[in-house]
Amino acid sequence: MEFCKAFNDKTKSMAGKPVPVEITVYKDKKFDFKIKSPPASFFIKEAVKLKGGSKEPGRNIVASISKKQLEDIANQKMNDLNAHDLEEAVKIIAGSARSMGIEVKD
Repeated sequence: MEFCKAFNDKTKSMAGKPVPVEITVYKDKKFDFKIKSPPASFFIKEAVKLKGGSKEPGRNIVASISKKQLEDIANQKMNDLNAHDLEEAVKIIAGSARSMGIEVKD
């Protein structure tokens, strides 16, 4: 019950979004949790207003996304990505978009 109250308090602003969480439970039944940002695919689908990606990503393009939108998503995900700078983070997000069947435009 204590976990639910603490989790709900911290995630009030993220209602309706999928949120990954790292939970650490100690022997004395205390806990810590770290809330991460929603997955890149969630932000990509939200940016291009889609419900889902392509069923054939390499063959069927379902939408397109701009570099500016990729930069916005990369800024939101920067803490969770394994990237040294924004340019690398944009490449990671662009790869996720392409794997969903979304074309990246300049």
